[in-house]
Amino acid sequence: MLYTQLRSFHAVAREGGFTAAARALGIGQPTVTSQVKALEDFFQVELFHRRGRRVELTDTGKALFALSQRLTAAEAEARDMLNAVGGFHSGELKVAAVGPYHVTEMLSAFNERHPGIKLSVTVGNSHESLQRVLDYSADVGVLAHVEEDPRFHAIPYSRHPVMVFVNTDHPWANRRAVRIKELEGQRLVLREVGSTTRLAFEAALKAAGVTIKPVMEIGSREAIWMAVQRGIGIGVVSEIEFVPHRRLRVIEVLDAEIYTYAHVVCLAERHESRIIRAFLDVVDDLLAARTSLGDATAGASRQRAERGRRG
Repeated sequence: MLYTQLRSFHAVAREGGFTAAARALGIGQPTVTSQVKALEDFFQVELFHRRGRRVELTDTGKALFALSQRLTAAEAEARDMLNAVGGFHSGELKVAAVGPYHVTEMLSAFNERHPGIKLSVTVGNSHESLQRVLDYSADVGVLAHVEEDPRFHAIPYSRHPVMVFVNTDHPWANRRAVRIKELEGQRLVLREVGSTTRLAFEAALKAAGVTIKPVMEIGSREAIWMAVQRGIGIGVVSEIEFVPHRRLRVIEVLDAEIYTYAHVVCLAERHESRIIRAFLDVVDDLLAARTSLGDATAGASRQRAERGRRG
């Protein structure tokens, strides 16, 4: 019974509320509420400060959450061990990702190699995804930004240029590229503060001494596309995230090095866990294949150039 109550407590602490916890656990909210209350009543402690629909951990709750995270990790390790004994034909890998664009290639390759493993993906920004890795609600994260931290094992995966895009009625619609100084004073539709694409873009603007006029902040890529399509302003997007549309035109920024990145991250203490190691092996193989393809392409280019010189 204590484990069930701890599981409900952990979910509420991780998700920030009883409704979200019930959804994550796949049970009713009254059940989650009663289990947490039973835990508090039995030990005569207060684990949460209730703030309407949101909750905040008390000091006791924070200490218990640290312990429940370790229990969750131990449960995952036990599952991995049993999967290993059973031939690794079943189990679940939980992935937290900043979006579908970076992670789809990895998931497809992993599923082809390990079809019996269930994959579940949670989408959020880099901060949210990293937090899910930290609290063991995700096994691996695919993030746009990660800082050096000994708690994490991180693999750089890819780099993508940041571009601007406009609708077909915009004066720039027929241009392939602009210079960063041309963005001075322009009306832009941007992602929320903290977005990795926005951070990279604003850093480049600052370095060039360019001031823009943000007219709207939106926390969704899809809403950005719709706003630009309606002519509200110029959008900013990582090349990999741009979805072609008959009403939109993407434009390169010529004279600025603006990139977003993808990193694959897990807890350092878990990177040899069998199911996580299997995912990292797939990532390593994808990177190796990309390097081999790049080397082959470069070699072919050199051969063509050499034949040209001889001819």
